[in-house]
Amino acid sequence: MKRHFVIAMATGLYSGFLKPYAGTWGTIPAWLIGWFLISGNQPLLIAATIITIMLSVWAAGEAEQIFGHDARKIVIDEWAGMLIAFLFLPHSLSVYILAFFAFRFWDVVKMWPAGYLENLPKGWGVTMDDVAAGLHANLTVWALIIISEQFFDYPLI
Repeated sequence: MKRHFVIAMATGLYSGFLKPYAGTWGTIPAWLIGWFLISGNQPLLIAATIITIMLSVWAAGEAEQIFGHDARKIVIDEWAGMLIAFLFLPHSLSVYILAFFAFRFWDVVKMWPAGYLENLPKGWGVTMDDVAAGLHANLTVWALIIISEQFFDYPLI
């Protein structure tokens, strides 16, 4: 029973089994949850983000015993990073789409401190590099919002 629960959670409700690009496929359910279910409700988003980070650390750590260290199938960390990317952003389709692509970019690039955090043990390393990518994505989208408002007639919001 525990093994099935770990696999379901760690693989982002099995989205981590999709190929190619399991990380991108694994991010999509988190995006859908953020857009449709959380729908800009910041207190709910904060709670969901905290719970997802804690679940990710635990489930990723457990799943490494099944799939191996930071296996591609483990995508619950993408959920945590995607939710962080949404924090305090305006609930706008263009903003959320930008957040998705910014998160995927920063998750692949692994700009400091993401690469460093990836070396933490067990589920911490699996999760915290995506937390960093989520923060980078969030800041990137905020920068794009500010730039669009200052220099263009069409703001992103």
